[in-house]
Amino acid sequence: MESFEVLLERSTAVHGHICAGQVIGVRMSMLGLNAIGIQDPRGLDRKKLYVLVEIDRCATDAVQSVTGCSLGKRSMRWIDYGVMAATFVNLDTGRAVRITAREESRELANKYCPEIENKYKRQLQAYRVMPEEELFLVEEVHVTIPSEDMPGRPLKRVQCQDCGDWVQDCRDVEQGGKILCRGCAHGKYYTLLDQTDQ
Repeated sequence: MESFEVLLERSTAVHGHICAGQVIGVRMSMLGLNAIGIQDPRGLDRKKLYVLVEIDRCATDAVQSVTGCSLGKRSMRWIDYGVMAATFVNLDTGRAVRITAREESRELANKYCPEIENKYKRQLQAYRVMPEEELFLVEEVHVTIPSEDMPGRPLKRVQCQDCGDWVQDCRDVEQGGKILCRGCAHGKYYTLLDQTDQ
């Protein structure tokens, strides 16, 4: 695996700026990959790796950058928990670890870089040097990944009987004897504008 500094530089380029979330995400990824025996996540081991992220914040860009996993490749899944955590899964061995950034690390940053007055800059520097056990909680876990969430071709493709959209990967809903997309079954996140209003 590449060095922390190289991975952080790549992650920062992807994210657009350096921040504490980038440092946490890079270190979290390096720790997770090592724990599950993945040495070359963007190369030889790329098809063995699956990552679940629990937050849509800065660290997730770093996890994607380091691991090479992404939503588009279906090797990354976003679980909307709002927790600064990620679970790294070795698909070959089944070994998995969930790594959570410790909330108390924010205050511990004072111990490592007390001379830096700005708390965000202090955290950015402290997270680079803080011992892993002070920065993260690491838990061995078991993860069952449904076949419809695995990388590869869609298992199923059906057309919604209300709106006509095509639904892939078993995301369809049977309701009232009809096959529907989730939007038609549970309500859409958008509202169509009347063409005459434009």
